Amino acid sequence: MLMSRGVDMEIRPATRADLPGILEIYNDAVLNTTATYDYEPRTLEHRTAWFEDHERSNYPVFVAINETGKLVGWSALNRFHDRIGYRFTTENSVYIAAAHRGQGIGKLLLAPLIDAARARALHAILACIDATNEASIRLHARFGFERVGLFKQVGFKFGRWLDVVYMERLL
Repeated sequence: MLMSRGVDMEIRPATRADLPGILEIYNDAVLNTTATYDYEPRTLEHRTAWFEDHERSNYPVFVAINETGKLVGWSALNRFHDRIGYRFTTENSVYIAAAHRGQGIGKLLLAPLIDAARARALHAILACIDATNEASIRLHARFGFERVGLFKQVGFKFGRWLDVVYMERLL
């Protein structure tokens, strides 16, 4: 068990049983934030296919379970590009349930991603972050990610153009 602001938190690899909780957190982000530029909530079938692809490709998914047994966050390494030359590069995802943001759970979920990337002999981890998401930018910086790019007005959501910050950590 790890501690997040005085709360016991279990961080472990995700299982199929975790997919409804992962989906709930993601879909809340779809509907209420610019953490993802998806517009429509995803289905459990879509999330299951995503998880199966991660299993086949050996891309880890982790979950944070609080002291009451509730899934309150998740993280994953993801394929960056299908082209063979990008096989040593990955993109990460970190999502926290709305009621649990700002409690240090992101730190607990990002650390095992870095370890997992090293174990897979990956070379670079990228984070694609909405430029207004200062908490995520700070989190990644704390773990040695450096800002390597800003793409202006490449996303559009909630009636406005959005900038994207790219951060990178070389292993």
